Amino acid sequence: MNIPISGGQHGLFERLFAELRPKLHRYCARMTGSVFDGEDVLQETLAKAIEALPGAGPIANPEGWLFRIAHNAALDFLRRRAREQAYSDEDLDMIVDPANPTIDRQAASAGLHTFMRLPVTQRSSVIMMDVLGYSLQEISAMLDTSIPAVKAALHRGRDRLRQIANEPHDRPLPRLGAAERQLLNAYIDRFNARDFDAVRDMLAEEVRLELVAKTRLNGREEVGTYFGNYSRVQDWHLVPGFVENRPAILVRDSNDPAARPAYFILLAWHDGRLAAIRDFRHARYVAESAEMLVL
Repeated sequence: MNIPISGGQHGLFERLFAELRPKLHRYCARMTGSVFDGEDVLQETLAKAIEALPGAGPIANPEGWLFRIAHNAALDFLRRRAREQAYSDEDLDMIVDPANPTIDRQAASAGLHTFMRLPVTQRSSVIMMDVLGYSLQEISAMLDTSIPAVKAALHRGRDRLRQIANEPHDRPLPRLGAAERQLLNAYIDRFNARDFDAVRDMLAEEVRLELVAKTRLNGREEVGTYFGNYSRVQDWHLVPGFVENRPAILVRDSNDPAARPAYFILLAWHDGRLAAIRDFRHARYVAESAEMLVL
């Protein structure tokens, strides 16, 4: 997308960001190793872009501009987390691997935790090319690095992904405590029965709701309107599960219960009352990259 955007065209920028949001999330989630951290970085990207837009002047390549901001926001996140250094000392004279559909599929299907085992420069280059389909020239511009550096990162990152693919998977299955399981099941049972008055009875007075990519509500009265919206639609059925080892409500299409969950909802409890809800109904792109497990 090489449509020039001037500093004052906020409406055009907002439409572009909405269009690119799923693609940006795929990048941020793989850079951070988590769909949740990826969404946080994505929101930080939007805030930084809005702040920078008035002084940016005409932007010849807004897609590249947004990805540059997202990349830098991801690096800032990783530095804060101090999980690894932001840059590596990769050789710049390595040649890029020839096009290989097997390698491309391997990268596109790799779990988020797998990408976290790559150094940042390798990770960003592999995601950009093998997951999102950008060219060497586009990656070089978006990451503000040379084409030889991108080639080197791709070569080493792809080689490491091949090694990881051959290693055994021994990650333990997540477990849910009895008390939290009881609260989660009670919420799901009442919700599926459309007994929303009983669901509201579970709310804390200062409950907070984030309808991701849509709105935020605070307090028992405001959040109560959220359940009214669910009462007017029929396209959901809740089941308990995990997302990235976190207890979650997985939401399936009521017309296709065997399909992969379309999105999920996170709950937080305090003293047996529901203190926070994070609903991804309007951010279904997050579920596309998420590791989900049905209980």
